[in-house]
Amino acid sequence: MNGETNLLTELLGIKYPILQGGMAWISESTLASAVSNAGGAGIIAGGSAPIDYLRGEIRKAKELTPNPFGVNIMLLSPNAEDLAQLVIDEKVPFITTGAGNPGKYMEAWNNAGIKVIPVVPSVALAKRMERSGAAAVIAEGTESGGHIGENTTVCLVPQVADAVKIPVIAAGGIADGRGMAAAFMLGACGVQMGTVFLSAAECAVHQTYKDLVVNAKDTDCIVTGRFTGHPCRSIKTKFTRHLAEFDNDAQNSSPGSSLKEFEELTVGSLRKAVQDGNLEEGTFLSGNIAGLVKEILPAKEIIERIIKQLQERIRL
Repeated sequence: MNGETNLLTELLGIKYPILQGGMAWISESTLASAVSNAGGAGIIAGGSAPIDYLRGEIRKAKELTPNPFGVNIMLLSPNAEDLAQLVIDEKVPFITTGAGNPGKYMEAWNNAGIKVIPVVPSVALAKRMERSGAAAVIAEGTESGGHIGENTTVCLVPQVADAVKIPVIAAGGIADGRGMAAAFMLGACGVQMGTVFLSAAECAVHQTYKDLVVNAKDTDCIVTGRFTGHPCRSIKTKFTRHLAEFDNDAQNSSPGSSLKEFEELTVGSLRKAVQDGNLEEGTFLSGNIAGLVKEILPAKEIIERIIKQLQERIRL
């Protein structure tokens, strides 16, 4: 791939069909603009951050890159409605959504010319999003970091690709050109990657976080909180091993009391990981593919390496 267009590059006006995941507390203007400057599509994470802060991040990104970038909106966040209006006011080119149904905002976003790309864990939701006016969907497998579904990327992506006519972006367990080539073979026209960009020089996470990712082995991730209905994948630490014990304990005790204690332990744990590198109380979100991430590089080098690997695989 030498920058030739495909459905996703045409849709977003980017050089390479690579989206950087909108990771809460992690994906801000510096990282997003670096990815966009490198030919991909950077994304600023909305999360539940103050609207004035997010407005500032969007405007900083506009100063740092002339290229398209997006914003991720977690629809269960308390500020989702304000953020939905903010992206309209700031004329953000595209948004990705997760943790909820964006249906109530679709008409306003589409009328504003914003391309809406929901993250979906199932065929049913992908079809629903297409009917609602989504420009594309991100089919995210359980291999991804953070909150996860149950279906794997290799099973989910081809089923979604068969079910909808809009572009499908593969996510979950992709960190190099081999994974990107596989995504194309499964029917996707692009990929979204998060974990590999944790190792970007422009990513502002604490050095302890980066060290955990680049030193991770294939078995160094763990899923916690299955008993809550919102399982989450992160790097194994003493803290996350303790959180995993709740899944077993909840089967033998009152789920209500376990849930309350679990929530008390995890509140603010991502921020503690990202900003403080706190191994005792932080949750270091990461996908299963962390074992392939070996060094810290500028976002431009990460993307160029992935594209080179992709080209080599396609030529085989």
